[in-house]
Amino acid sequence: MTTTTNTPASTSGRPYHGVGDRVRLWWDAQARPTQWLIGVPFIVFIAFLPVLRIPVLTTVGTDFGSVMAQFGMIALVAIGLNVVVGQAGLLDLGYVGFYAIGAYTVALLTSPDSPWNLTDQWLSQDWAWLFCVPIAIAITAISGLILGSPTLRLRGDYLAIVTLGFGEIVRLLADNLTTITGGGQGLKRVAYPRLGESTEHPDGVFSAGNSAPPWNSGLWWFWVSIVLIVIVLLVVGNLERSRVGRAWVAIREDEDAAEIMGVPTFKFKLWAFVIGAGIGGLSGALYAGQVQFVVPTNFNVVNSMFFLCAVVLGGQGNKLGVILGAFVIVYLPNFFLGRTDLFGISIDGNTIASYKYLFFGLALIILMIFRPQGLLPARQKLLAYSRQLYQAARRAVLAGEGRTTPVPADGTVDGRGPAATKDGGER
Repeated sequence: MTTTTNTPASTSGRPYHGVGDRVRLWWDAQARPTQWLIGVPFIVFIAFLPVLRIPVLTTVGTDFGSVMAQFGMIALVAIGLNVVVGQAGLLDLGYVGFYAIGAYTVALLTSPDSPWNLTDQWLSQDWAWLFCVPIAIAITAISGLILGSPTLRLRGDYLAIVTLGFGEIVRLLADNLTTITGGGQGLKRVAYPRLGESTEHPDGVFSAGNSAPPWNSGLWWFWVSIVLIVIVLLVVGNLERSRVGRAWVAIREDEDAAEIMGVPTFKFKLWAFVIGAGIGGLSGALYAGQVQFVVPTNFNVVNSMFFLCAVVLGGQGNKLGVILGAFVIVYLPNFFLGRTDLFGISIDGNTIASYKYLFFGLALIILMIFRPQGLLPARQKLLAYSRQLYQAARRAVLAGEGRTTPVPADGTVDGRGPAATKDGGER
């Protein structure tokens, strides 16, 4: 029997390149309890970044806790939009409409300026925001169902135009229904969790008046957003590893082929639209409670493109990638804001921050040329039981070659990644 040596393959023969791929292979090879033991301390470290105030990361012109709270809110938006665009391949240019519906649901039910205010009736003032969150999710999910039922038979540019019109319709309704939404004046004094009331914080730690760093309202809202992000990631991750997730990937890659193979494409596209809308409503409810003021100008088409930029920049189809994209688009402009020098070089940070849309546009153009898959691209593999299948396949390869070398922990064979298809995807 011929025995091959354990000589690493050349770099050109490897299907995986770069540090990111090696980290992903190592992470996929870990058992689920090990992933939790590594992930939980990392999440705790991220949560306490506004408290640690690391000099290199901390913003100058604006409070770092408020920046991270905004990042958590946009990360939720990116995760929801990733379900629609990244997983199911549906080009949605009006996702900001769901974001607005979630925010206005909370505002209409809790603001004293709203004719539908229920805090004086059956909603407790202390817990009104928390009670309104599931209502906002349900209403936005229903709106996604109403919008998706007649429009998801469209594809490509046609679907993009319809969703773009939906986002603008929601904004214009909010701007013109002055007797209900307050029009351009908006709705003020939106409810928020009344926790931690004391002589120092008479309105609680979540109040916008709690502005003393580091334990200001931004920090507390950032912690709430982290909890919501973890819950949403668990739900979406389980969906990706199920029959629903595999159907989404099939539809995204080739809808006609998926339909020929028996996949009910319309039903699964509608699933993606409804789930994405519900997550968008959740992020809108988080925005309303955090800002405590809702106005139509914050839900324009520019913000919708901003959300889409986070998904494309981070990597469509990769949940962690879109979170990274959300962090980049929120953190970088605030990093430059108020800075007069950077590493000893004199700069005008406010001017640089004001050109954020120009810089993000150029970044997307460069990314589409050199790395169209995004900063953290999604690796297509069998999402269900993938780790067990990989390990079984590697053992079979070793047994066929007559070797008794144990399977390495990083998920490689002889320093090479697992078998790959011709286009670089995993089998």
